[in-house]
Amino acid sequence: MRTLEPTRDGQRYEVIDGRLHITGPQPPIHHAAVVALMIQLKSACPPDLMVAVGSIPFRPAPHTTLRPDLLICPRDHPVSSPPLLVIEVLSPTTHTTDIVLKRALYEHHNVPSYWHYDPTHQELTALSLTPTGYTCEAVVQAPESFHTTTPFPVTLTLTP
Repeated sequence: MRTLEPTRDGQRYEVIDGRLHITGPQPPIHHAAVVALMIQLKSACPPDLMVAVGSIPFRPAPHTTLRPDLLICPRDHPVSSPPLLVIEVLSPTTHTTDIVLKRALYEHHNVPSYWHYDPTHQELTALSLTPTGYTCEAVVQAPESFHTTTPFPVTLTLTP
């Protein structure tokens, strides 16, 4: 099976049910938000877990390969197992895909926590998987901070 490796053209390549989905280069506010979240998460991350930025795919099915903006998983994480947390940073070109399609995929493939962050409105939505699907755990807007213990204790300061 051929894998989709990160590219240098600034685009993200994902396969959903055998169909190639290409996301073009994202605006600077998107990149700034990913980096800000990554720094805060890495500083609180315990040594047995890792924070990955678009570099580790999640392959929940033979014809599906997803590359979330950020994910947290065990260091020995097999790419076919659900990560502990997936975070998507919204942008005008990915908003609907992240809110609707990816939420459904992460839910279907048993990702315990899914967050999406809107850097334009500085709003974080945290969803937790329950037996009936995702439940909203919190919606937080800057200048508020978000404190959680899942998948590890961390307090995030929301920035653009």
